[in-house]
Amino acid sequence: MIGAVADRLTRGIDRISDAVSGALFEPVIRIGVTGLARSGKTVFITSLIANLLERGRMPGLTAAAEGRITAAFLQPQPDDTIPRFAYEAHLAALTANAPHWPESTSAVSELRLSLRVRPNGLLAGLSGPRTVHIDIIDYPGEWLLDLGLMDKTYADWAAETLGAMQTRPEGAEALAQLEAADPHGAWEEPQIAALAATFTTYLHAARGTGYSGIAPGRFLLPGEMAGSPVLTFAPLPATGQSPGRRSLWREMERRYDAYKSQVVTPFFRDHFARIDRQIVLIDALGAIHAGPRALADLRRTMTDILAAFRHGQNAFLSRLLMGRRVEKILFAATKADHLHHSQHARLTGIMEALTSEARARANFQGAETASLAMAALRATVEETRKHEGSDLDCVRGTLLDSGKQAAFYPGDLPENPAALLNVAEDGAAEWLEGDYQIMKFAPARLTLKPGEGPPHIRLDRAAQFLIGDRL
Repeated sequence: MIGAVADRLTRGIDRISDAVSGALFEPVIRIGVTGLARSGKTVFITSLIANLLERGRMPGLTAAAEGRITAAFLQPQPDDTIPRFAYEAHLAALTANAPHWPESTSAVSELRLSLRVRPNGLLAGLSGPRTVHIDIIDYPGEWLLDLGLMDKTYADWAAETLGAMQTRPEGAEALAQLEAADPHGAWEEPQIAALAATFTTYLHAARGTGYSGIAPGRFLLPGEMAGSPVLTFAPLPATGQSPGRRSLWREMERRYDAYKSQVVTPFFRDHFARIDRQIVLIDALGAIHAGPRALADLRRTMTDILAAFRHGQNAFLSRLLMGRRVEKILFAATKADHLHHSQHARLTGIMEALTSEARARANFQGAETASLAMAALRATVEETRKHEGSDLDCVRGTLLDSGKQAAFYPGDLPENPAALLNVAEDGAAEWLEGDYQIMKFAPARLTLKPGEGPPHIRLDRAAQFLIGDRL
């Protein structure tokens, strides 16, 4: 208990120091960047940094358009125990003669970008340029899913997880083994290890199919914890009787509780709870392609995730007394370059509908939210082609698997998002109308002029929402 009190006091002193420094000297904006599976998180961070360093493609960022950002430079991140985001290596992958997508990160990383900014308005003639530090905290989306476990008991989580498995073909084998286990029987380590391995195989298969609600996330990215008891448990069906102390149920429950207290809580405390602003990248097109059930699962997942955010404005005194709160949250539907620009508004509408419940809660608690369709790195060009006497708005790019150029028409998204969401919430296995396809494109070869970052779609608008008011 003494150690816990000391830890809280130390964190409180750190918060006071950060708040005083930011308010009186050089402000710091801590941006959390995460994304669910295949959302392009690493590419987003790399392109954002590159386009803030060379701002020729950032007209939507007001301070850049007005010429008030006089310099931008990278600095060592303030947290010495967190790995540095490998910006240079990722940029080299995207700008090589044979460009390729960079490897996704599997742990928390950080990078500090500092901007020298001239003030505007009444302060323009009273003070000189100031430095604004932007700390970008990159963390796996799989870990973000675990925040929804914070307020769930083992029984609640197990019931929800088994219920989801019943609707997914990928869960049939694991479900049969879990339901055959005796929750009241004495547990043995080989039995628990086998059930956990089968359950983990299901989680990987569900993610590969396009589902989002696949917690615990560390089962997918275990790192140094692989094989440890804290990552060796699985959901069991509820029983009408109280399980004994040495029962399989009690041991699974104990390990689940240990996972929350020893894995999820430290991540929330040390990283997530220190974020000022957050962007959540979502492959909405991938979920639509995967079918109605995957889209409905994405909607529920987003609601669960946002329940873990501490929303509100970061006023100076509130930061001193209560710590940081997430004051801005941006939901970005990625891969907008897979669609013709005429459909981008429809993708944004779907994104807004998917996150409506989560955004309403955040707005009520004082946070500002927004949704947009974007592509951090544009990999395609647009063209219109004739097909059976009609004009089709297509995109053309290099296919990832074959390296060949191809024009692609993904199908028309509906103008009314309810046309998709209602079918999804009804539990339909397939779309009643429409055939929504996606392609995997390789990054295009880049030829950048001096002062230009990589080409993108609405990355400047994302930056304006996240940091524009502080520049």
